[in-house]
Amino acid sequence: MDKQIEKAIKASLNKFSELNNSSVSDFNKRVIDVFNLDAPFMEKVALMDEAFDDEPKLDLLREVFFDLLMINFFAEDVKKLEEDYLDTKEWEDIEEETIDRGTELLNVLLYIRECHDEEIEPELEDFLKEFLLVEEDEFQDEHRIYEDIIANQILMEGSIEEIAKTSNELDPESELKDLFYPIMAFFYQPEPDNEDISAVEKNSVDPEFDASVYTLLVAFNQL
Repeated sequence: MDKQIEKAIKASLNKFSELNNSSVSDFNKRVIDVFNLDAPFMEKVALMDEAFDDEPKLDLLREVFFDLLMINFFAEDVKKLEEDYLDTKEWEDIEEETIDRGTELLNVLLYIRECHDEEIEPELEDFLKEFLLVEEDEFQDEHRIYEDIIANQILMEGSIEEIAKTSNELDPESELKDLFYPIMAFFYQPEPDNEDISAVEKNSVDPEFDASVYTLLVAFNQL
C-alpha cells in the first residue's frame, strides 16, 4: 500500500484511541491488511466495511477511510491493471456503485498529493482556485459544495478559536458541516506542534472525529 496512506491511517487511529481511551490495534492491523490485499477494489471495500461493522465505535471514520482506500487504488492498485482501466466499463460501474460513498476529503487528499508532486505547500486559496477551479463557470458544482469554505477564507488570518466558532454556526444542511473544521484547521496549520493539536481538540465539539481527521491530513502531508 501507499506509505503516506499507511502513515495517515496509523496517525488517525492512534489519535482516536487516545481520545476514546480504547485500543484500536487489532482494527489497525485488519484495515492495513485490507489495503495491502491484491484483490479487486470492490472486494476490498466489502472487507473494509466488515471491519467497521465489527468496530461500531469507529464508524464515524468509515467514509473517510473509504477516501483513503480510493486514493490507495489510484496510487498503487491501478498500476497492476491495464493502462486504460479507468476508461473501462468495469470502472464506470464501480463509480456508479460507489457514487454515495466517501467524502469531500478525497479532494483535499488528491490536492495534497499534487502539492507533493509540484513541491509546493498546501494553501487554501490555491486549493480552491487552482485545484477545484471554483471560479470557473464549468465548475459551479464545486463552488456550491465548498461555498462555506470559500466564504470564510479570511479565517486563515484568524485563530483556531474563530474557525471553531464559525464551524459551529454553519447551517446544519451545509454540504461540509462535518468536515469544515478539520479541513480549515489543516489549511490554517498543516504542520502543527503538540500545542496546535491540543488547540484543535480543545475547540472541537466532536474531538474524536475532528482531531482524527485533522491528524490524518497532517500525517498524509508529511514527507
